[in-house]
Amino acid sequence: MVKKLIKIISIITLIFIISVFPSYADDENELEEVVVEENERKEIEASASSDSKPTINSRRYAIYDRFSGRCIYGKDENKETAMASTTKIMSIIIVVEKCNLSDTVTITAKAAGTGGSRLGLHTDDKITVMDLLYGLMLRSGNDAAVALAIHTAGSIERFADLMNQKAEELGLTNTHFVTPHGLDNPDHYTTAYELAKITDYALKNETIAKIVKTKTATININGSPMQINNTNELLGNVDGVYGVKTGFTNNAGRCLVTSVKRGDMDLIIVVLGADTRKDRARDSIKLIEYAYKRFYTVNVEEMIYKEFELWKQINQNRIYIDKAANSLELKLDEIQIKHLVADCEPTIEINAVSFLEAPVLENERIGTITVKVGDELIEEIEIKAEKEVKKRGILDYFSLIAKIYAGRIKILGEQV
Repeated sequence: MVKKLIKIISIITLIFIISVFPSYADDENELEEVVVEENERKEIEASASSDSKPTINSRRYAIYDRFSGRCIYGKDENKETAMASTTKIMSIIIVVEKCNLSDTVTITAKAAGTGGSRLGLHTDDKITVMDLLYGLMLRSGNDAAVALAIHTAGSIERFADLMNQKAEELGLTNTHFVTPHGLDNPDHYTTAYELAKITDYALKNETIAKIVKTKTATININGSPMQINNTNELLGNVDGVYGVKTGFTNNAGRCLVTSVKRGDMDLIIVVLGADTRKDRARDSIKLIEYAYKRFYTVNVEEMIYKEFELWKQINQNRIYIDKAANSLELKLDEIQIKHLVADCEPTIEINAVSFLEAPVLENERIGTITVKVGDELIEEIEIKAEKEVKKRGILDYFSLIAKIYAGRIKILGEQV
């Protein structure tokens, strides 16, 4: 009876532990080995085809074109989900933008006691902000994340407020942060697409870009050197990969955000909810290889100007302006998306008014150029008046009559 009671208590205790501590970001065990061996990677690369879609086991994923800010391929890329330690991409943004990176941080007991993947910090340790950032992004230290949050904002809660403010600035509507490290919380979530947007923004910062592409770094804690390695298994092993961040919690599954550039095609691959490290690595490689075989870069700006000039030669003088004192000259508004990645040529459609009445103001809208890839609207550029077309006054009419009269005299003279 006693043995049976002990067994029941043990089971209940185990269930309690699992329910209370389900959320640790267990990235630290990912330093042991490269998940996908070279021969397997080459096999995946060789089998990738532009004609057949890759078989992906991860629950959500996205291929993001950094040129146009578009998701060019994905599954459930707009579905809200946990993102584990990929949260730290937003954390590093906040710290780099708010802090002096040479400042020395004294580690608090709260930071030192943070569980999950750790840099190995202890209470009262001293370390610079920059070294903490390397510990945050390479080692995926949750203790580093909390130390940085407290140093930057005074508390985890206030740091989360800064994260959410930045998310709002970036136009993210399906992202919300509660922690700087990404341990599971029902109110802490993003989407594959919005995580790619966060990553794109982060990579525009030179300091962040340098940190996330670092394979091995030496940092100093209390003046003593410590070597740390990057948890990103694709970095240095897959052509063109230059970042960014791994992640894992029980709720989020295995996560990987990868930036990759080959030639003039710059992409971000987001894989969320993989069951194993091998799955997320395989899925990421499959998506990378598929993207570079299926898609290509299009110089949209060049296409737009070429089409506009051809159209203008035929149509500019066909726009009738009643009572115009001078001729209409057209220009294009600024083109926002100058290049994009696509699997087919964009279509360009030009529409403009056929009748106006003077005066026509400078920069007045005359028409639009619409750019689409398939049914997706990419951009709409306004066609504008380059300078004012003035309304004809009394002197203009006299001038016109004089010109007509002079022309008739010339014709009569030639006939004589």
